[in-house]
Amino acid sequence: MTRHALLLPLLIALSACSTPATVSDVAPQVLVLGEVHDNAAGHAARVALLQGKLAAGWRPAIAMEQFDTDQQPALDAAMHECADAACVIAKVAAAKSSWTWEYYTPVIALALQYKLPLYGANLSRGEASKVVKDGFAAALPAALIAHYSLDTLPSGVLAAQENAVRDSHCGALPEALVGPMAKAQIARDVVMAQTLRAHAATGIVLIAGNGHVRSDIAVPFWLHRDGLRVHSVGFLEPATDTTAFDDIRYIPASTRADPCVGFKTGKPAG
Repeated sequence: MTRHALLLPLLIALSACSTPATVSDVAPQVLVLGEVHDNAAGHAARVALLQGKLAAGWRPAIAMEQFDTDQQPALDAAMHECADAACVIAKVAAAKSSWTWEYYTPVIALALQYKLPLYGANLSRGEASKVVKDGFAAALPAALIAHYSLDTLPSGVLAAQENAVRDSHCGALPEALVGPMAKAQIARDVVMAQTLRAHAATGIVLIAGNGHVRSDIAVPFWLHRDGLRVHSVGFLEPATDTTAFDDIRYIPASTRADPCVGFKTGKPAG
């Protein structure tokens, strides 16, 4: 039995005690659950929260950042053919995927157990690269660009995303790339929002990084423009800005190498 499995019953109980009424008593149309990608405790806490809601009777669809929208046919086939999450991952995930799939196996297992629709929500890396190089029109449908008025981005959203890009690259990214990469992040957010909007009527959960579930500039921001009821939960390590989420779950910090070392030396850390 893994450490995650041993932690799960305790985390379910703790989640039930700490979850506010807005999450536990009234299911939102869209529930967006964040993560620190490499934090095992955060992943376990999020699964506990989701499992508790499913056990209470909620039956949403699940959308995941870890699968791209263009993988949906393969994902549909795998969910029909497979009896376990490992099979789904083996059939759909790219051989050289950078995701740590053991963290997402429990989410996929819940979708199989409760027979929930599972959707790929993300823009592919190749399409995001097109946005960096040539703008939104190079990768996004014209209808989506028009729906969210991406040609006239709110200045506050773009500026905040640019700051997030600078921070995530430890201030070492050439300034000429900051704006294009911020637009690629926005493109990912609106593609995720489009997936959620399409299935919001029956309820849907998004599994994604904390940066995508921020209410002020990310996926919830765009869904609020559609008039949808969205609840964002950030799973945050200590000393993290807490103002951008509707709800917060504090998690112990992971031990990791300084991510900025690679930017300082020209060689990626780890």
